Amino acid sequence: MMSDIKRPAFHIKHLTKLSSEKWIKLALSNPIEILIDHAHCERKAAGVAIQLMFRYPSEPNLAEVLSPIAREELEHFEKILYFLKSKGIELKALQPPPYGSELAKCVRKDEPLRMLDSFLVAGIIEARSHERLSILALNAIDNSSRDLYNSLLESEARHFGIYWKLAQSKFDKNKSMKRLKELVKKEEEILSSTFMKPRVHS
Repeated sequence: MMSDIKRPAFHIKHLTKLSSEKWIKLALSNPIEILIDHAHCERKAAGVAIQLMFRYPSEPNLAEVLSPIAREELEHFEKILYFLKSKGIELKALQPPPYGSELAKCVRKDEPLRMLDSFLVAGIIEARSHERLSILALNAIDNSSRDLYNSLLESEARHFGIYWKLAQSKFDKNKSMKRLKELVKKEEEILSSTFMKPRVHS
C-alpha cells in the first residue's frame, strides 16, 4: 500500500518537487526494468562526462574533475550489469523516456552559456537519480537490491554536487543559481508529462 512507502529523510536542495507516488508505485512494481534502465543511465552519465572533456579540452581543472566521474559511472554500470547477470537477466534495449532529450533542448547553443547549462543539467539529472535511488533503496524487497542501490548513492550525491560547483566556480554565482532554478522548473514539467513505462526518469 502507498501508505507504507518510505521516503528519504533528507531533501535535495534546489529540487523543489519530490517524486510522485505514481512514479514510486510504477517503479516498485517493476524492479528489474528499473534496474536495467538505471544501467543505461549510468552508461549515459559516463558519456556525458567524457563528452564535456572532449568539448572543453583546454578548460582549467575540468578533466581532473570529470575523469573520475566518468570512471565511477562506468564502474556503476558494470556493477549493475554483473548484478543482473547473477539473477540470470541480460541487459536489453529499452525505450527511453523524453526526460534527457527534453532537458538537452534547454541547453543554450552559444558559449559560454552552453557550458553553464551543460553543467547545471548534468547536475539536475544526477540529483534526481539520487533522490529516486534513495527511494528504491528504502523500499527494496530484497537485501541484495537494497545493498546495490545503497552502494551507488554516495557517488550519485557527490556527482550532482560537483557539477553544480563547477557551474558556480566558473560563472557568476547569482546568475548560475537563477539559471538552475529555471532548469529545475523545466525538469519538473518534463516529469509531469505522461510516459507510462517504468524508468528512473519517467
